Order: sequence, then structure tokens, then C-alpha cells
Amino acid sequence: MNKLYKDKKILIVDDDTVWLNQLSRAMSRRGLHVHEAKSVTEAFDILSRESFDFGVIDLRLDDGDGLEVVLELRKVNPNSRSIILTGFGNIANAVSAIKIGAIDYLSKPATIEDIFSSLFTYGDKKTPPPDEPMSANRVRWEHILRVYELCNKNVSETARRLKMHRRTLQRILAKRAPK
Repeated sequence: MNKLYKDKKILIVDDDTVWLNQLSRAMSRRGLHVHEAKSVTEAFDILSRESFDFGVIDLRLDDGDGLEVVLELRKVNPNSRSIILTGFGNIANAVSAIKIGAIDYLSKPATIEDIFSSLFTYGDKKTPPPDEPMSANRVRWEHILRVYELCNKNVSETARRLKMHRRTLQRILAKRAPK
């Protein structure tokens, strides 16, 4: 157990159970006291009883927005450090996350090392760039998928907003995500 984090508590909020368990185990191995939540409601319930030093929060949850959890975490402990994780990254959400007090905004798939490094880099030090950043093709695909979901999975509307042919969009959506 790492003595540096022995008495520190972290709240991890994500609706992906497999990822939640994996991240929880990794943080526990590093010496943190881990509490898990799978929804905004569950996170608020935990935050009503306890204060946390750190938070790793998914942006999109089944019952709400992870930014609400960051606000509540900061309300309970103004010195807490939290990061937002999302599979649908965009600049507007990143700016919102930082404005409300998150220290970083990471796109999935972020590694556990990226998350740990981001949470525990203090002062003027910058978090080192990821070893394997998302490719330009992956960023493009993520953007297209996000717009598609914002258009309620309406292919014609998504194609119109992205200024691309509907059949081209259908071919892109039919393929697997680029690496």
C-alpha cells in the first residue's frame, strides 16, 4: 500500500460496471479508499454521508450529467480534485468541466496511468501527454458518433448537420471504431 494515499478517499462514478471495477481495483492497489457509484443519484447519496479527496466521474450517466457530481463533490470538499471521463469528448464539455472545478477532462479510452497521473500532478507541473493519444480518424469517428446521438440517431439529420452524404454517414456508422 502506498502510504502517500493511505488516508485519502476517492469516489469513482461510472455506469460501465466492468470499467468501474477495474478502475476501483487499480486505485485500491495504490492505497486509496475507494467508493463506487453507478449513477448520479447513487453518487449524491454517498456524498451526503462522506467527503472525498478525489473523484473520477463519467460525463454521461444513465440518470444525469457527471458535471452535477463534480459540483456536489466541490461543495462537500472545496479542496477535492476530480477529473471527468467521457467517450464523447468535445471542447464545450471540457470547458464546462474545468469551469466548475474539474482539474482535467480525459477522453475514453484513457488508461489507468493517464487517470492516476492526471489526478496526482500538482502545482505548475503539467500532466505528461498520453503514450497513445487517439488517432485523427478516431477523433473524427467520435465526433460523428456524438452528433449522431445528439440527433437521436437520425441518420438524415446527422448527415445534414455534418454536411455529408447520408450514404457516406451510413457506411461510417456501420464500420468499427478506428483505433
